Amino acid sequence: MNRQDRADAVDREMAARLLPDVVLTALGRWWQENTGRYADGTPGAQTIVYTPSRWAQITPWPPALAPASHTGDAKLSRAEVTEVVADALRREAFKEALVATYVWGKGKRGTPGGSGPATLQRILDTECLEAALATAVTKLCEHGARPAYAALHRQVPRLGPSFFTKFLYFTGKALLAAPGSMPLILDRVLSLRLRSLAAAVGRQTGHDPDASVAAWVWADWNWSPHRYEVYLSFMQAATRQLVGTGNWPSDATPDLLEFALFNTAWETLS
Repeated sequence: MNRQDRADAVDREMAARLLPDVVLTALGRWWQENTGRYADGTPGAQTIVYTPSRWAQITPWPPALAPASHTGDAKLSRAEVTEVVADALRREAFKEALVATYVWGKGKRGTPGGSGPATLQRILDTECLEAALATAVTKLCEHGARPAYAALHRQVPRLGPSFFTKFLYFTGKALLAAPGSMPLILDRVLSLRLRSLAAAVGRQTGHDPDASVAAWVWADWNWSPHRYEVYLSFMQAATRQLVGTGNWPSDATPDLLEFALFNTAWETLS
C-alpha cells in the first residue's frame, strides 16, 4: 500500500468505528454540563467577547456589529453572527460576511496592528477576494460544501481553511437550504482531535502503526477538499452515533459536536 491507500483504509475504518467509548463518555459528560445552555441542540448560544475598537481599521464593517469606535468589550454569539451574515448575503456584501465571521473567530485575540486586524485588512485588500467569496457562496447553494470549500482553498492569500470554513459554516447556517452536508468549522484544534482518532485506528488495524499517515492527512492546516468532505461525513455519522447513546440531544446538529470536540479532551487512545 502507498501512503494514500493507507490513508483511505484508515478513513474507511474510522467511518465504520466512529467514536470510541472513551470519547463518547467524555462528550456525554460535556453534554451533561452544558445541557441548559444548548438545549436547542445547536451551539447557537456560544458567545465570544471582542473589542470593536481593536478592529477600527477594518472596512467594510458590518453595521449590525457594535460600532468600531466602541472601546469597551462587546459580545457576539453564533446565532448573532448567523443573522449578520444573512443580512450581508442578502445585499451581496460578501466582505462584510467575512469580517463578521473573522472577528468572531479571533475574539479577544485581535489587537490593533496585530495578526488579527492587520491580516484581515490584507485579506480584504486582495483583488480576488470578492469573486472568490461570491463563487463559494454560489457553489454552496448549488452544489454543497465540498465545491464551496474548493472554491476558497488556496485561492486567497492569508485566508486559510481555519477561517474560511467559518465563513462557509455561517453562510450555510444563514442559507438554510444548501444541499448535502452542513458546512462545519475545521481548524487546528479539531484537526488534532481527528488526528488522535485516526492514529488510534491506524495502530489498531496496522494500516498506520507509527501514526505518520494520521499526521499527514490531519495536518495543522491546509486540508484538501477531499479531507474536508471526509471530515463532514464523519461528523454527521458521529452525531447520529451520539444521539443513539441517549446521552446527546435527539435533535442535535453536527455543529454541536464540532463545538463539543473543540472543548473536550479525553484520555490517550490505545
